[in-house]
Amino acid sequence: MRILVRPVITEKSMAMAADSKFVFEVALNANKPQIAEIIEEIYKVEVLKVNVIRKPSEEKIVRGRFLATSKEKKKVIVTLKKGQKIEGFEVKE
Repeated sequence: MRILVRPVITEKSMAMAADSKFVFEVALNANKPQIAEIIEEIYKVEVLKVNVIRKPSEEKIVRGRFLATSKEKKKVIVTLKKGQKIEGFEVKE
């Protein structure tokens, strides 16, 4: 089972990286201990906290008459030990 789907790279998530908080999209059936374990294993960091955000699927009307649904998503905000970073989340100026 693939737990981590992708990192979420936005202006807000990059600003949070300065406070050792990183955002990832994860599988819908993943739980907090699994997420913390896989982050620690892949990135060799110490996870202090995992916050979960679920976005339910939504229905939209497309072109005035078609009904479309978006996929359900699950994001997590992972807080690391002070001073630790994950490669690829640094803002280069």
